[in-house]
Amino acid sequence: MEPNSSSPLLGRKLSQNGRQGIRRRNSVNSLRQDFISRLPDKLRSGVDDESCYDVNFSKTHSLTQGEKEYYERQFATLKSFEEVDHVVQSGLPEEDDDEQAQHERAMKISNYANIVLLAFKIYATIKTGSLAIAASTLDSLLDLMAGGILWFTHLSMKNINIYKYPIGKLRVQPVGIIIFAAIMATLGFQVLIQAVEQLIKNEGAEKMTSDQYIWLCVIMISATVVKLALFLYCRSSGNEIVRAYAKDHYFDVVTNVVGLVAAILGDKFYWWIDPAGAILLAIYTIANWSGTVLENAVSLIGQTAPPEVLQKFTYLVIRHPQVKRIDTVRAYTFGVLYFVEVDIELPEDIPLKEAHAIGETLQIKLEKLPEVERAFVHLDFECEHKPEHTVLSKLPNTDP
Repeated sequence: MEPNSSSPLLGRKLSQNGRQGIRRRNSVNSLRQDFISRLPDKLRSGVDDESCYDVNFSKTHSLTQGEKEYYERQFATLKSFEEVDHVVQSGLPEEDDDEQAQHERAMKISNYANIVLLAFKIYATIKTGSLAIAASTLDSLLDLMAGGILWFTHLSMKNINIYKYPIGKLRVQPVGIIIFAAIMATLGFQVLIQAVEQLIKNEGAEKMTSDQYIWLCVIMISATVVKLALFLYCRSSGNEIVRAYAKDHYFDVVTNVVGLVAAILGDKFYWWIDPAGAILLAIYTIANWSGTVLENAVSLIGQTAPPEVLQKFTYLVIRHPQVKRIDTVRAYTFGVLYFVEVDIELPEDIPLKEAHAIGETLQIKLEKLPEVERAFVHLDFECEHKPEHTVLSKLPNTDP
């Protein structure tokens, strides 16, 4: 029988009233030892003796795909528990000035390169009249707009006015991405229509002259080399915004290569290759960024955190001192990071001052985690009551 890949590592020990009891011995070390001791023989051969979180499944025998997925999840969960302990004990490392300057330098270089390359691509589009190059130019315009939004987001997050924006401005990034992606999808659709019209008319563009051909190759190959270099430079950064730049550079390399190949083949062999390449690039651009729009829109709606993230938060709460029982651990997106709500039960006779200290220290611990923007801790003396909040299914009526 295969284990359930979605079953939690933190086993539930239920009290008489059905609520989750707290096992104080559930440190990451005890959990790891207990888990390793219960592994089947066919998996033990793949466990690394030096690091119990690393499993070489090529050394295991007779594991089904479901079993492999299950144990991968469990080892990843154990590793996340150890990361929780490390963050709580030492805190998040502060980014030094040199590292911050390096990140900003990567953003500035990317933005300047996007401006210059966009200008050259516009010139190449005008000179050649190629729809494939026009589609590649459109993607470069998208990159420039994306870079501008990411840079604006970076500056906004550095300059916080707590009186005007009490919880910061991290939601600027997803909102900005949704706005510019809607505009770019419209432009991509326009390129798609023009390419389809050219195919329907069955009329190819005029052949390029030797000068146009040289200009096309020089500009597009140079742009591709520059973008590839920027991709390699940005992808190793630990900063999420810089890594977003790396993703843009990679997509630009793809569109440059496809656009150049389609334009050359369309001019030298069959004219329809050029509009066909433009159609592929337009569809690629629309589909790629539509997925990004959906992802960011869902993050603003308030989607729940995945089970492995909730387990991570629950482990932290379980390890917090003097918590009698856990009523609720809830986490949901509100932009890029999570808002976390925790309801815990404390002894009924505990002094208010001590109860406040317990709740406040738990909140601070949760907000140390890199996934968490805000944490809210509710203290109670029992867990038998109804939920404190109702979920609205419609907006309240307002007088006209």
